[in-house]
Amino acid sequence: MTLLEEKKLMKAIASRGESSQSPRMFENDFVDFFSRCPFWVVPILYVPGVIAMLVASRLHAGVSWLSTAGLFFAGFAFWTFAEYWLHRTVFHYEGKSAFAKRVHFLVHGVHHKWPHDKLRLVFPPGASIPLYVGFMALFVLTLGRYGWGFHAGFAAGYMFYDLSHYWLHHSKPRSEYGRRLRRNHYLHHFKETHARFGVSMVIWDRVFGTTGSGNAVGADRQAKSDGHVSAG
Repeated sequence: MTLLEEKKLMKAIASRGESSQSPRMFENDFVDFFSRCPFWVVPILYVPGVIAMLVASRLHAGVSWLSTAGLFFAGFAFWTFAEYWLHRTVFHYEGKSAFAKRVHFLVHGVHHKWPHDKLRLVFPPGASIPLYVGFMALFVLTLGRYGWGFHAGFAAGYMFYDLSHYWLHHSKPRSEYGRRLRRNHYLHHFKETHARFGVSMVIWDRVFGTTGSGNAVGADRQAKSDGHVSAG
């Protein structure tokens, strides 16, 4: 893709779906209400959740603060892989049955249809809390007393991902790296849905060869030169 072609793409993206409208998904008012979640709910829930896991690692499991810190960073790193792999294999899995297609739409298709819906960019608590508890149980069962610190990092990674995702859609990153992430994510949305699965970082796309065909770095230079900020 040439720089001119990518510039045209970014302008087209900017003209699509910029509305913050949050369309109805469910007939049931209760279910539809709780399918939405403002971004600030994420840190309110998971900053204490991360702290609780760190304290449990030290005081309940008896793991030193230094080892807990190491487990935290290991869990955070593991989240980056989970983010990529879940996005690629689970969120983008489209079965052939009507039920499978419906599940895909509810899990992720809705975000691709209305990418700037401010209230459906982060996971609602009804989905994220069971996953938080489930992964906590998995890590404690498999890693024993080291699972608490590992899960703290994993949950922090999830929080970083969710807030980064919101930021990419509803902010204008000023750093070169932020602009690159934003453009990378928008190219995934509107041009290469089969590639560019990393959201908060792109390292696993490089490892698994799913970086797509566009030259995002070169386009970022063009965006800076004409004052245009790409979407992500």
